[in-house]
Formats: sequence, structure tokens, C-alpha cells
Amino acid sequence: MRLVAALLTLVSAGAAGQGRPMSTPILIAHRGASGERPEHTLAAYELAIDEGADFIEPDLVPTKDDVLVARHENEIGGTTDVASHPEFAGRRTTRTIDGAQVTGWFAEDFTLAELQTLRARERLPELRPANARFDGQFAIPTLAEIIALAKRRSAETGRTIGIYPETKHPTYFAAIGHPTDRLLVEQLRAAGWDSAAAPVFIQSFELKNLQHIRTLTKIRLIQLMDGQGGPADGTVASYAAMATPAGLATIARYADGIGPNKAMVEGTTLVADAHAAGLKVHPWTFRQENQFLPAAYRRGADPAAAGDVAGELRAALRGGIDGFFTDFPAIGFATRRDAAKE
Repeated sequence: MRLVAALLTLVSAGAAGQGRPMSTPILIAHRGASGERPEHTLAAYELAIDEGADFIEPDLVPTKDDVLVARHENEIGGTTDVASHPEFAGRRTTRTIDGAQVTGWFAEDFTLAELQTLRARERLPELRPANARFDGQFAIPTLAEIIALAKRRSAETGRTIGIYPETKHPTYFAAIGHPTDRLLVEQLRAAGWDSAAAPVFIQSFELKNLQHIRTLTKIRLIQLMDGQGGPADGTVASYAAMATPAGLATIARYADGIGPNKAMVEGTTLVADAHAAGLKVHPWTFRQENQFLPAAYRRGADPAAAGDVAGELRAALRGGIDGFFTDFPAIGFATRRDAAKE
């Protein structure tokens, strides 16, 4: 009778949770607390940890001398003060990145020493003018500095602070002689992180490099997906095809989860389908500005005004996601806490 009662209790709890996974969904600070500090700076990562993030997310690109640094893109004109450095004026050029022409300054044309003379700038000043007051204050961090920060803050807080690196444009970089997959795995291994138990997820929008990384390490891998288009390496025709049950079964052969655009989980069976394939689901990116919110969660007409991102996130948590990316870790932490009480 005790066993029957226990089973009934578990069934009842599962129904009440509306598909929510048994473990607490992880909070991933997207580029740090990037809603409050310029993205991909140690200051943004520090604040994210203070606000309760479980993981801090660096997008990684290589320097000319193959040091991995945190930038949203390898084009650094929009996120640093490089344009104000006359000594680098001649480095401005046009490159074809994943089939698109991009003009600017590129991280792979600078040594680490040269990049360290630059300072970060807010990427979205029209939406986040408060962040622009920090322009010029913070350096571009290396992966080594981010790992050291996560380890130091883990010791200080008594919480395990993980990192969630994204390999940016891996096929492009491999083609020009920068083996970012190997560089990343070697640096993580040197940090003592080389197993599924490590506080690390490696993510990519491409397939081939994740499949390659799977041969190099047991660290957990996440296949990113967008609502439109397909992987730049051309392995699969579209992200839509990857999001089908058959596509998810294929992903499960080399990855541990998916990171879909948050719109892909709203009103769909994607979370349930991914779970059926044995995959975790970590959608991106929950931001408070109206510009990034579905119409039902916007408040007013100003695209920069704060909407109801907590409401949007609560709905996703009720849908059973296993983690989420947010630019506002404090809001994410409070929303997750309150959702756990429902």
C-alpha cells in the first residue's frame, strides 16, 4: 500500500507540474547580465553571478594568434572602440562570413596584445542607453579569464558556476586556419573539465563541429536552432527539419540537448518531442524590452520599454523547459523561484 501511495503521489505531482522536468531549470546568463552591462565583459559576467546565474555564456572567436576571446561576432566594430584607434584604421575590410558579406574589423586580424588595447562598447545603445555609460571601461576577456572567474566565484559563493561557450562560425574559422573546436576542448581539459559532469555546455548552430567535438570530449553538447534558415555548414537543409521527431532523434546521437529560439517552443510540441528523444531544451533569449517580446507580453508602444518578460518566461517554465537564456538574470532568478511555488 505504501508503494501504491507513493506512486500516486508522483503521478499527481507530475500532473500538477504540467510537464515541468524534475530538476530545477538552469539559468544561463546570455553574454552575462547583458541587459545591464555591455555584453561579454567580465563586469557583465560578475553581475550575472551576483544575480543568481548558474551558467555564464561566452561567444568565442579566435585572435590572430589563436587565443579564444569573448565577442558576439568576430566583427568587433560594433562592440569595441576599434574605430577610434587610428593605428588600426587599415585593418577595416570586407569578409564573407557564412555566405554574407560583412565590413568592419575582425578579431582574427588582431593579436591578443592588440585586442587588449581596445575597450568594450554597448552593442544596442538605442535600446539600452544606460549600458552605454560603461562604454570604454571594460576590456575584451579571454576564455582563460572567464574560466578563472567561474572557478573563483564558485569558491566564493559555494555555488557551482558553470560556463556555456558558443563556438562562433566554426566552419569559417577552420577554413582560414583557426581550429576553434580543438582550441576550446584543449583549454577546457586543462581546466579539469572533460566529462559530462563538468559544469560546461558547448553550443553551436552548426552540426559538423559538434559532431567533431563529440569525438574529442564527453562534455555536454547543445545543438542550437533558429526559427528560420539552416546551419551554415549545410549539413541539414533547415532548422525546421531538425526540430521534427526524426531530426531530434538524429541530434540525440551526438548532442545532449537543443537550444531553440524561444518562439519555437511557444504553442508547439517541441519540448515534449525533444524530451521523448532524450534531449534537454534550453531556449533563447528572454529579454525584457518590448522589441524582443511577443505582442501579448509587450507593455506600451516604445520598443525599448520593459514588457512582461517574466510572464513569457513563466509560460515557458510551465511548458517544461530544462533551462533558459536571459539577458536579465535577476528577473530570471525571481521568475524561476516564483514558478517553483506554483
